[in-house]
Amino acid sequence: MINTTLGSGGMITAPHHMAAEAGRDVLCEGGTAVEAMVTAAAVIAVVYPHMNAIGGDGFWLVGAPGEAPVGIDACGPAAGLATPGWYRERGHAAIPARGPAAALTVPGTIAGWQAALAQPGASSGRLPLARLLAPAVALARAGVPVTAGQAELTHAKLDQLIDVPGFADTFLSADGSVPGYGARIVQQQLADTLEQLGRAGLDDFYRGDLAQSMATHLEALGSPLRRNDLEAFEALCVEPLSLGTGNTRLYNMPPPTQGLASLMILGVFDRLGITAGEGFAHVHGLVEATKQAFRVRDSHVTDPDYMPTPAARFLDADRLAAAAHDIDPAHAAPWPHPAAPGDTIWMGAIDAEGRSVSFIQSIYWEYGSGVVLPDTGVLMQNRGMSFGLEPDHPQALAPGRRPFHTLNPAMARFDDGRQMVYGTMGGEGQPQTQAALFTRYARFGMPLQAAITAPRWLLGRTWGDSSTSLKLESRLPEALIEELRAAGHAIEMAGEFDSMMGHAGAIVRHPDGLLEGAADPRSDGRVATA
Repeated sequence: MINTTLGSGGMITAPHHMAAEAGRDVLCEGGTAVEAMVTAAAVIAVVYPHMNAIGGDGFWLVGAPGEAPVGIDACGPAAGLATPGWYRERGHAAIPARGPAAALTVPGTIAGWQAALAQPGASSGRLPLARLLAPAVALARAGVPVTAGQAELTHAKLDQLIDVPGFADTFLSADGSVPGYGARIVQQQLADTLEQLGRAGLDDFYRGDLAQSMATHLEALGSPLRRNDLEAFEALCVEPLSLGTGNTRLYNMPPPTQGLASLMILGVFDRLGITAGEGFAHVHGLVEATKQAFRVRDSHVTDPDYMPTPAARFLDADRLAAAAHDIDPAHAAPWPHPAAPGDTIWMGAIDAEGRSVSFIQSIYWEYGSGVVLPDTGVLMQNRGMSFGLEPDHPQALAPGRRPFHTLNPAMARFDDGRQMVYGTMGGEGQPQTQAALFTRYARFGMPLQAAITAPRWLLGRTWGDSSTSLKLESRLPEALIEELRAAGHAIEMAGEFDSMMGHAGAIVRHPDGLLEGAADPRSDGRVATA
């Protein structure tokens, strides 16, 4: 068993050790948690390209001591040309999953970095942007070793990606083979882009030379994105959704993310009166609370401009109590359920002053659209494929509409003064893993690292999987597995430490400044202390 990491001068956790170490170095130089996270975000876009990229989207929760947390929504909207007619004229009955036509939403993540750094107190004033991006520049230029997960996913998805413009030149060996574990991938164009951002400023990505280059190539390759789409985009500073449960105030992102579902699961679970963890009541209760939350999510959550009912209303005490009342404590409610995929990273940081960051960055499917733009090396997301071309589709495509996101970074503040940032990648699994982690630590007293390491479950689909069963890691006790099966859950067994369960992490800061951090043994990550 790996012990929870302790520290006091600042801490960062990430699913790749290079990102954690780069962020730690910023904290050691007097940088803030926000600055450390920008550095880590740039690095992880280089070292984990199958999971995220600067051509994707991002979401932030930033909390300063004594102040309400701020949310940053860096979700790019659909292009002005992205209409059902545009796709049908080009012979598409549905939005493609890969290729230039799949790259139809503005990449928002760089604007999210920009908005985060603009928050009061987010910058130490000591570390220029070029310094924050320098580690990512160096790694992209020198090359980074391929992780086992990247090698496996590249093999699995090669048929979908090999003919997509720019993919093979960037992510395959010179002979066209898939680089194996430990092989080195160099991304010179991406290094140049990150260096340009450090020199010219992050706004260059949307309104400068980089924007012009990207727009030119997007149009030439067949994407509906144009320069005016980039120029019009800015990340939004938003009020997070929040929910009081027990001795805790929970925070998560509003729509178009599934943050509402994450809060609903915990709000419903709290009303079930479960007093002990790790047994049937705990797991069954969270699974059934997940079903209640996902039904609301799938019926209502979309671009908030298209939602007649504000998301916060679904967190009303009466609604949560009604959902809890509908749960049978002994039997599973019917499921299946159409599930959403997602490939993502979550990272968290807290600095010595107590400023906290919960951050998530994604390109949707593994390698996103697969398109790597010439000259800039930007890998474009395919988040827009969650739109539908039919007018009655719950996420009907329209110019300027923001796509639904599984991304949702989480934060908690306890009545005793503790603050916590936590999260995971994993599509459908994100709210479920958050709920398992939080209830284990906050409700049932499990040490932080143990709460992440302990065997997990997943209802429905996550990245790399398509079934809607209840998946259980094989380390769960056999007696519990049989109880769940007898209650009517459709059980499917997973590995002992299965990546489909997500790559979670968490940091807790105590009132005396003590920091506890945890990283997921299912990932390549670590906790790093300043």
